[in-house]
Amino acid sequence: MRYLTAGESHGPQLTAIIEGVPSNLPISIDEINDQLARRMKGHGRGRRMQIEKDQVKIVAGVRHGKTTGAPICLVVENRDWAHWEKIMSPTPVEQEEDARRVSRPRPGHADLNGALKYDQRDMRNILERSSARETAVRVAVGAVARQLLAQFGITVGGHVLSIGEVQAAPVQTSLDELIKITEESPVRCLDKTVEQQMMDLIDKAKEEGDSLGGVVEVIAEGLPVGLGTHVQWDRKLDGKLAQSIMSIQAFKGVEIGIGFEAGRLPGSKVHDEIILDEKGNYTRKSNRLGGFEGGMTNGMPVVVRGVMKPIPTLYKPLMSIDIDTKEAFAASIERSDSCAVPAASVVAEAAVCWTLAEALCEKFGSDSMDEMKRNYSSYKEYVERF
Repeated sequence: MRYLTAGESHGPQLTAIIEGVPSNLPISIDEINDQLARRMKGHGRGRRMQIEKDQVKIVAGVRHGKTTGAPICLVVENRDWAHWEKIMSPTPVEQEEDARRVSRPRPGHADLNGALKYDQRDMRNILERSSARETAVRVAVGAVARQLLAQFGITVGGHVLSIGEVQAAPVQTSLDELIKITEESPVRCLDKTVEQQMMDLIDKAKEEGDSLGGVVEVIAEGLPVGLGTHVQWDRKLDGKLAQSIMSIQAFKGVEIGIGFEAGRLPGSKVHDEIILDEKGNYTRKSNRLGGFEGGMTNGMPVVVRGVMKPIPTLYKPLMSIDIDTKEAFAASIERSDSCAVPAASVVAEAAVCWTLAEALCEKFGSDSMDEMKRNYSSYKEYVERF
């Protein structure tokens, strides 16, 4: 499977075209919209979320509630477009002020690098596409992938581990319970004892014109052994997952399993002993490696963490250089969140859903759901006999 997205933050819509989804996969538009709604929630979101109410339109590839095997086209309209028609018009404008030109790059954004790379004196041509608004349609894509995973009993959930300096304590619970608890949390945190501290810290950052980052974790259960492969560097599934997380705007690091902690521990406290479960199937005594060995799933839950930097658009802007005058100025301000970590948790779930669904299709075929399920069932029987 593969997909492409198109669209700008203040353009008329965001569009995704997905190719390679098996035919006859039941698709619920309501489930996609539920994921879009989840992305818009979270303490610390800005005014944009009061304007938008993201809803998906499926304009190709799905008929009577099922995929046809043809490319799927998803559209998420930008309701704010009504105020930006002149500024973002695809046709020439009569007066330059109608373009709301940007000449002051914001530190931490793609503005300056993109302007230099693409020879754009108006950096709006860069910031509109590099904006995290693009993740709305990526969440829609991930929601399609999530529905494919569900056909094979695979569940994906995510939560926030930290915001700024406030760290959640580990809480032992099932994935279903984690999903239920964090869905009711304004910061998507499992540890209720620090929830208010996180919100207070976000409020303080907002008052000071600052922003906060944090760490999110995504867990996937029900995956078969052997997704991915050890034979080539670019086909290792843990590597693909790391790339998908790092592709999310503002994400700066990835861990799988215990991650960087593995570098501080002896091997006896890192590797997971192989045992037989009550049915006589191979399993692991622990899951420190986060469901992966040799670039392949080992049947344990996949555990992936990502760190999101603070949003670089600040209401007490950092200094920058005007590319027209070469004078120092306070960087331009675009409407922004003070903290988007809870929303980023939902985006990370979508990224993981897509990458796992892609690997599932690679392993079991993706022309039709019946073919895929036959291959999956046969493989599962083989693994249990091994």
